[in-house]
Amino acid sequence: MDAVGWGIVGYGWVARDYMEPGIRAAGHRLVAVCDPNPECRAAAERAGARGHADLAGLIAEPGVEAVYVATPNHLHRGAVEALAAAGKAVLCEKPMAATLADAEAIACAVESQEIFYGTAFDQRHHPAHRTIRAQVAAGRLGTVTTVRIVYACWLGRDWSEAGQPNWRIDAAQAGGGALMDLAPHGLDLVDFLLDEPIADLAALTQSRAQDYSVDDGALLIGRTAGGALASLHVAYNCPDALPRRRLEVVGTKGMLIAENTMGQTAGGSLSFVDGASGRVEPLAFDADNSPFTEQVRAFGSALRRPEERGAYSAARDLHTMRLVARAYGQG
Repeated sequence: MDAVGWGIVGYGWVARDYMEPGIRAAGHRLVAVCDPNPECRAAAERAGARGHADLAGLIAEPGVEAVYVATPNHLHRGAVEALAAAGKAVLCEKPMAATLADAEAIACAVESQEIFYGTAFDQRHHPAHRTIRAQVAAGRLGTVTTVRIVYACWLGRDWSEAGQPNWRIDAAQAGGGALMDLAPHGLDLVDFLLDEPIADLAALTQSRAQDYSVDDGALLIGRTAGGALASLHVAYNCPDALPRRRLEVVGTKGMLIAENTMGQTAGGSLSFVDGASGRVEPLAFDADNSPFTEQVRAFGSALRRPEERGAYSAARDLHTMRLVARAYGQG
């Protein structure tokens, strides 16, 4: 039976609003949740899952086959190491950890325990982005020269969801600010779209509009080993009413433009601009399924079919984490 029994560690707003609905939409089951907050456990129980205050209780659940780790970044390592020791499959939120050292420890635990592991780069699973990858692979764009990404939002000090404190602006818990939170998606997405990782990277950060210590914006420029250029603008200082989510892939024969596809929700738009005529062609894709739903389907399918696990790589995700560290001047 393809339905997978899931556990969730850290039942915050992303887990509640996106992962839990994604599990159900994919035809899987949410079995149990681990969270020290009694209100979060109560919310999980209202959703039909058993709540545990500690990780040992969730690990002991025989129906939990795969676990989504959605704690603050600095807690990823401890959760993944314990789950790996228990032989559970793990889908861990990005970034892998708050520090490169913890990310390296996660990769070591995954390898030594030989578990099925993935980092939750949900943008790989947005149907529009899968369409872009297919178009690139088919040669529609000719030689790809550039990928440009804008992924921005407004995140003020007082932001709160589901009554939770805003840990994303605490350097000790998050490991950084807008760059740490948003740039990993773009860095990984370049690899996915072009089937070629970024090899060289430089970055500038800013603390310009928000009154907290972590960065509220960053510009990153990168180059793949094959010579394609990438630029990423990520921000916590862009008002949400402004255009703030755009992806462009430029080649010698044309250009693909995706708007409002970067993020957790379904939909957005995708178009091809012909390089010879300038003609704009809207491209269809599945606008109904969110990247979270598709991510759950893909991970569950690979759990049942080991031959599909080549799409996941802790080593590749560690490379992305090293790029983030380099962007912060740490590597």
